[in-house]
Amino acid sequence: MANPPHGGVLKDLLARDASKHKELEQEAEQLPAIVLTERQLCDLELIISGGFSPLEGFMNEKDYNGVVENLRLTDGNLFSMPICLDISQTAIDDLGLKPGARATLRDFRDDRNLAIITIDDVYKPNKPKEAKEVFGGDEEHPAVKYLYKTAQEYYLGGKVEAISRLNHYDYVALRYTPAELRTHFDKLGWSRVVAFQTRNPMHRAHRELTVRAARSRQANVLIHPVVGLTKPGDIDHFTRVRVYQALLPRYPNGMAVLGLLPLAMRMGGPREAIWHAIIRKNHGATHFIVGRDHAGPGKNSKGVDFYGPYDAQYAVEKYRTELGIEVVPFQQMIYLPDSDEYKPDDEVKDGVRTLNISGTELRSRLRTGKDIPEWFSYPEVVRVLRESHPPKYKQGFTVFLTGYHNSGKEAVARALDVTLNQQGGRSVSLLLGETVRSELSSELGFSHADRSKNIQRIAFVAAELTKAGAAVIAAPIAPFHHSRQSAGETISQYGSFYLVHIATSLQYSEKTDKKGIYTKARNGEIKGFTGVDDPYEEPEKPDLKVDLETTTVRSAVHQIVLLLESDGLLERF
Repeated sequence: MANPPHGGVLKDLLARDASKHKELEQEAEQLPAIVLTERQLCDLELIISGGFSPLEGFMNEKDYNGVVENLRLTDGNLFSMPICLDISQTAIDDLGLKPGARATLRDFRDDRNLAIITIDDVYKPNKPKEAKEVFGGDEEHPAVKYLYKTAQEYYLGGKVEAISRLNHYDYVALRYTPAELRTHFDKLGWSRVVAFQTRNPMHRAHRELTVRAARSRQANVLIHPVVGLTKPGDIDHFTRVRVYQALLPRYPNGMAVLGLLPLAMRMGGPREAIWHAIIRKNHGATHFIVGRDHAGPGKNSKGVDFYGPYDAQYAVEKYRTELGIEVVPFQQMIYLPDSDEYKPDDEVKDGVRTLNISGTELRSRLRTGKDIPEWFSYPEVVRVLRESHPPKYKQGFTVFLTGYHNSGKEAVARALDVTLNQQGGRSVSLLLGETVRSELSSELGFSHADRSKNIQRIAFVAAELTKAGAAVIAAPIAPFHHSRQSAGETISQYGSFYLVHIATSLQYSEKTDKKGIYTKARNGEIKGFTGVDDPYEEPEKPDLKVDLETTTVRSAVHQIVLLLESDGLLERF
């Protein structure tokens, strides 16, 4: 028999409201609609499935204040994380949102109506208090940043009625609701289940940890990774799920099951650990592994940890009786090469030889193609990681050239295009300023806003090509710092970005202009021309600075090639 849900009753709103599905569907079409963000969708999915039991909607002000201040809902139930529907003043006014009103909750991805909320209240949260009490108050904490920079100024509370499940098109067979997972456990005859939370790939140490936990409790294992929103920079969930699937056969026969959790993590350390325990209890688990720095975001810019390494374990242990789920605390697992085994850190005797590969070292080995030993991870897991994270010499990158018209950036771009094509190994795409203007941005002018939009389009195309493993050479004028910075941020999500300033002076660029473009601009025939009646903001910290008044195109290309080689992008084995 699976563990009873938190609060005693599983709030499966999909099942509860199935009998009035048609009526709700028709009503939803007539109501004002709130289009949910990705994080709000994750929260709603777990509300209507019962994953957040005993919640039946987004928290009203009383529940919100109780959770922030005392980890309590107004009915007395323990709950550690505010689950709130943030909304702007504009949306409140435009949609007529007020207590007693009803509104449709709509999926931004496909415009499907998912639920109807009956509004209890619309309130302005105390964000500084929420940031301090729930997350510790550090302004660098990702949840605090989200609270201040992304979340809207008002919260809307109220219970919801479910219309439809969210549509997913990936790993559908692994996306169990709490009710479905409980049924699955009953079918397998499992009565004791240890849940393992993760947002990272799993390696041999994780397998050893979970097997030890299960055997110590005579239980089975639920591998329950988060596939909603995790920490920025985490490995994508597609890769991670393939890793979990590859690892599953390494468990003793019939010991483990894999299920996916569509949670939007807050990286809230101790508070999040309690929340995770409640969620796993709702999914039927009887035990929950809480490891070192559980759900912590790491360190801030000063190198200080946001939370202590075992704060999460202490927090869950404090509420152990109320939670109704047994916490299985675990130390970091350490590899002992002389006995070829893993042991918890606190069981390793002084003087015993140990080996470890840090996350940084693992990323370095993936990037360079260096060997990843079997004592650390299984070959089938490494294979998946290498497919998704090829070594640098197989990754895409963008060289972004900026400078005045006729500074020579087009000549450098064309010569670099030929050089990289000659070497081979990856496709090369050339995005010259004039070509982009003609093919992608012909309707744009040369105002500040239009210039920025043009650079955004170049960045979008370059990012997609970089993601696909191409070498991209972009050569717009790109006169504004903020546009270049934004382009770099967009592209850097998918590969290396190099800003090359072709620093040829305005005077020399104008003097050698054989097409007479500068002359036309000086005569007023061309308006908004960079360097004449529009500014050029020189890059402060380019990756490379080249002046074609004092060097040749060949030398400039050679310097760029050396820059790429120094980062391992042109290395061939």
